[in-house]
Amino acid sequence: MINKKVDSVQDAIAGITDNMTIMFGGFGLCGIPENTIAALVARNTTNLTCISNNAGVDDFGLGLLLQKKQIKKMISSYVGENAEFERQMLSGELDVELTPQGTLAEKCRAAQAGIPAFFTPAGYGTEVAEGKEVREFNGKMHIMEEAFKADFAIVKAWKGDEAGNLIFKGTARNFNACMAGAAKITVAEVEELVPAGTLDPNQIHIPGIMVQRIFQGEKFEKRIEQRTVRQRE
Repeated sequence: MINKKVDSVQDAIAGITDNMTIMFGGFGLCGIPENTIAALVARNTTNLTCISNNAGVDDFGLGLLLQKKQIKKMISSYVGENAEFERQMLSGELDVELTPQGTLAEKCRAAQAGIPAFFTPAGYGTEVAEGKEVREFNGKMHIMEEAFKADFAIVKAWKGDEAGNLIFKGTARNFNACMAGAAKITVAEVEELVPAGTLDPNQIHIPGIMVQRIFQGEKFEKRIEQRTVRQRE
């Protein structure tokens, strides 16, 4: 069985250069590849096009890349809680392509499955449809969306084995599952890395064929974007 394990996050991001398009798994701060993002921040990789549901918060995750102006374009479904993302978008410093959330997920999944394009009714009659092919299906208008073309997909899983098989935990499965295998190279950082054959095959969410590199993260802060608690009675 092919061993996909690399010894460090630096080995995992080997080959990532300026001007590349990278997918980042996660939703807000849930299930983001913290170690890999931090390594790209430290490396000062610039002019990146980032595909991610949103950019989290100002001082964590993709917000760190935004702070250092390492991202030239964000392809996301919404701005989220990131004030710097909003500021750069409104000032014109950052190119932003806002995409309906379901369309964003399907553009990832289509790339994962090798499907070049698909039709969806989402966005018809809005700015989202500008310049895109329109067709009618069953009396309803649809626009054609092309699958993403990314150089790297960086995902985070709860547990993985050296063959690249992945298991996600709870809602951290989010965009990580559809981004794995959706780029030329997929890097997976995991909380726990075990020998091949250790995982129950019935529990695996993503097979190792979708992953080229896997490593165990050193630490995960797992910050909470919005904490809501009940008032004391």
